[in-house]
Amino acid sequence: MRTLALIGKSGTGKSHKAQIVAKRNGINFIIDDGLLIHGSRVLAGYSAKRETTRVGAIRRAIFQDPAHADEVKSKISEMKVDSLLILGTSYSMIEVICKTLDIPMPEQIIKIEDVSSPREINTAIRIRETTGKHIIPVPTLEIKKDFSGFLLDPLRIFRKGKSKYPEMLEEKSVVRPTYSYMGRYTINDTTVNQIALYTARQVPGIGPGGRVFIENNANGVILKLELSVEYGIQMQPVLTKVKKKVTDMIEHMTGLNVLSVEVIAKNLYFKSEPKNKN
Repeated sequence: MRTLALIGKSGTGKSHKAQIVAKRNGINFIIDDGLLIHGSRVLAGYSAKRETTRVGAIRRAIFQDPAHADEVKSKISEMKVDSLLILGTSYSMIEVICKTLDIPMPEQIIKIEDVSSPREINTAIRIRETTGKHIIPVPTLEIKKDFSGFLLDPLRIFRKGKSKYPEMLEEKSVVRPTYSYMGRYTINDTTVNQIALYTARQVPGIGPGGRVFIENNANGVILKLELSVEYGIQMQPVLTKVKKKVTDMIEHMTGLNVLSVEVIAKNLYFKSEPKNKN
């Protein structure tokens, strides 16, 4: 196996440059913060950015959990990985990762200063320190379920050309881990309930009242809405519209991954006719 390492201090933009460095050097796989990545897919691992403390994140990034390490080692063997780029904050960190995963030490060390300008590095550091944003070099859709409630944002990289429509080179994801904040970030079920009901009532044909039942799990939330529907309308199109709008709004406003939304017409209501002034 051919291995390379990309080294730089935390927050200097390693993950942002990972795909570029890999492509330039003919590397097909990346190890970054506990994940094994191939192209735009996460093949195995558990992201260090999901940990609630910095110490936990460091241990996760160097595969100190035996089950985590075994999962990634197994996938490396299964995929017959022939080339690998390993990201780390120091050579000693790279060394630990290689020993833990039983992979060769890197034949080349690339420093973040070799692939990023001082301005890019300073910008990355400033963003990390002021907003707590971290980059994962895969599309948001790929990791959405694993980062439910972490406020994901897509980061799309385009190349300008003569064409009217620019070509999208790659998509990365921006997350804000819990350990980036002062205190713990949580979203109350009451908030989700209110967002869901308010959004549903904006759809023509949905009446007042209603209830929301929320089921939380590690991958996201499952919602069940019981609503009152206007008598005489076609229910199915209205309920389908409610489902889409509620899903989109909750994911946009909270960063939660909505696994499913069930919408039930529990009651009928009769729309009052406007009084004739004559």
